[in-house]
Amino acid sequence: MGGDTRPAIRDSAQHTGTERRGAVVAALMLAMALAALDATIVSTAVPQIVGDLGGFSYFSWLFSGYLLAVTVSLPVYGKLSDTFGRKPVLVAGAAVFLLGSLLCAVAWSMAALIAFRIVQGLGGGALQGTVQTLAADLYPLKERPRIQSKLSTVWAVSAVAGPGIGGLLAAYADWRWIFLVNLPIGAVALWLIVRHLHEPERKTPARARVDWAGALAVFACGGVLLTALVQGGVAWPWLSAPSIALLAAGLGLVGVVVLVERRAAEPIIPGWVWRRRTIAAVNLALGALGLLMVAPTVFLPTYAQSVLGLGPVAAGFVLSVWTLSWPVSAAFSQHVYRRIGFRDTALLGMGASALILFAFPFLPYPGQAWQPTLLMLLLGGALGLFQLPLIVGVQSTVGWSERGTTTASVLFCRQTGQTLGAAMFGAVANGVLATRLGGASDLDSVTRALDAGTAHEATRHAIAHAVHAVYFGAACAAALAFFVLLTLAPRRFPVIVD
Repeated sequence: MGGDTRPAIRDSAQHTGTERRGAVVAALMLAMALAALDATIVSTAVPQIVGDLGGFSYFSWLFSGYLLAVTVSLPVYGKLSDTFGRKPVLVAGAAVFLLGSLLCAVAWSMAALIAFRIVQGLGGGALQGTVQTLAADLYPLKERPRIQSKLSTVWAVSAVAGPGIGGLLAAYADWRWIFLVNLPIGAVALWLIVRHLHEPERKTPARARVDWAGALAVFACGGVLLTALVQGGVAWPWLSAPSIALLAAGLGLVGVVVLVERRAAEPIIPGWVWRRRTIAAVNLALGALGLLMVAPTVFLPTYAQSVLGLGPVAAGFVLSVWTLSWPVSAAFSQHVYRRIGFRDTALLGMGASALILFAFPFLPYPGQAWQPTLLMLLLGGALGLFQLPLIVGVQSTVGWSERGTTTASVLFCRQTGQTLGAAMFGAVANGVLATRLGGASDLDSVTRALDAGTAHEATRHAIAHAVHAVYFGAACAAALAFFVLLTLAPRRFPVIVD
């Protein structure tokens, strides 16, 4: 048995009964489903929303605003949960999320809807980070894979099902029901948390200091940099004045964050998050995971429809098969890391992921649908061996008072990696298309031409080459994650034991 998998401290709600803990787990799964659904559920309802509210040129902010708010709020909620406890942070976050959902349902303009989506995202950040932290609080190390695999399953299924649910509600009811359905589900989750989650008494300072200056600096810095990444190459060219100004302002705010956090008594992003080898390595590795996940989630549906000629439902199935293998592999990973340790299990998973991603560009043209489907099934299994051991392992290296901050830093890096990946791989795909088609083409305009039947076979070839280039970049990100773990992470994680 690996030396880093000894029983961890049972330092949270484990003193509660099995029935009560089951109710809390049910609430956590409902909260995770809400956070995952709202990241994608709006996508297929955009035509109805734009037809009702207008503002087509700004609709991309319905997604970007939500994801930006989630990402920049994660470190703040992590620190607050370590200071005041998980329950008040989760209850407050759920209340903000439900308020944002209600406001979205009554929005009277696109600008109002975008603003209310940001409110939703501020609550969603609390849901994501605190749910993952509570999962580690509730279960000892040997039982954590079970709850984490359940949460992984809920996240994957909800994220994939979101567009379909949104489309059905928009077509057969009204787009406002996309947000109204959150209210009863969220209310049940909130009631279960309030009634059944009882955290033990802990010693806290008489006057807990909250680093509000640091929180504001993190919000400003993250918001500016992520806006530059999300909108660069979309709303304006990368080398335009808005991009340069935002990136310069973001880099300046990075310096402000460092200065403020060094002087803070209780910093939002404490220095030990990056000084400890294990946490730093996991942060960087999961940042690379977020980067590589963009290739299948963003570009594979386009490849399936434009190159393979599949319909939207069949293309969605090609992507969704990794939600079958990922949680199964994650649940199985405990048997592997108990023998060889957290790091080596993650290396095994990421090494396999790199090979699978590298194989994608060698698929024949146009190919058969089973070929990318098989690769996605294998990729889900490989990533299940990678992500869960790292999350369980890094949470087990800290005590209760540092677990919220540690979990939030990991999720923050993964979210930031996804944002960076969308910007980078979008530029790669558009660059390959422009080169292949001999003009200033981009993926959106080319796929619209294919849908309209005005594009020729060379366009399909160009899209295939563009997606192959993206997958090659994702394979490089996987290799980077492998290298980081191999060189930076300790072979045996320093697990805290009784």
